[in-house]
Amino acid sequence: MSPAPEPSTEGLPGAELVRAGISDIAAGRETPEAALVRMARPRLRAIGFEIPDAPGDEPAGHALYGILAAEDPATAHSRYNALVNRMVSFARAAEHAPTGRR
Repeated sequence: MSPAPEPSTEGLPGAELVRAGISDIAAGRETPEAALVRMARPRLRAIGFEIPDAPGDEPAGHALYGILAAEDPATAHSRYNALVNRMVSFARAAEHAPTGRR
């Protein structure tokens, strides 16, 4: 029996972040998108997304904040909150998407 197809992200808010994060994790890149997807991994997996395991001892939320702070310390907090809110919007939309879309 073949695995179920991955849910579609078409038209969902934040889909570009999820697609980039999954790609970055698979490639071993530590990017804001990868850290964000790692944070949401349990919820995304429950929805049906295949999220690769990623090595690392640092909690994903700390990694995300660290990356953002290294890029621009003055805006790290607001960018962190905006990214997390975008991921929550994506997950909610994906959970409530019609069956044909998931």
